[in-house]
Amino acid sequence: MPHPDHKIEIADEQSLPIDSDPLITVVHQILKDHAISKSEISIAIVDDPTIRSFNKQYLEHDYETDVISFVLDRDENIGSLSGQLIVSTDTAARMAHEVGGTAEDELLLYVVHGTLHLVGYDDKHESDAQEMRDAEKRYLQSMGIEHRWKDFESDSGLNEREGS
Repeated sequence: MPHPDHKIEIADEQSLPIDSDPLITVVHQILKDHAISKSEISIAIVDDPTIRSFNKQYLEHDYETDVISFVLDRDENIGSLSGQLIVSTDTAARMAHEVGGTAEDELLLYVVHGTLHLVGYDDKHESDAQEMRDAEKRYLQSMGIEHRWKDFESDSGLNEREGS
């Protein structure tokens, strides 16, 4: 159930129909589990050209990606967090086809992944990346979704799969 001190906004800026309820539910769960008592999280659902533009502008990466996360403000002393996620439905549809899932499930993975970054997870080193994949798996399973990361574990482009 949504917490009154958590404000989660969805900005759907692409053409595919999206059910935002699962996205909001999983963000609330992650925030609760990580002792975030007050938050403002915005999730922009965009297409590949838009996420590529953000990726180039803010991260100096000139390619499409799945999710970009920004911590705007965080105070661990009072458990507050303000952040933004940008996720691509085009990438979700493409990756879902490759891993045998649905675009909706893939998009949920991106929101989980980005929110985990917001609450402090990192995936730059393999041990940290494994911890993040384990957390992703738990949250996806809590939503009745199979985590399909295993198909990419041996891929040399770990960050290409993650995109953040």
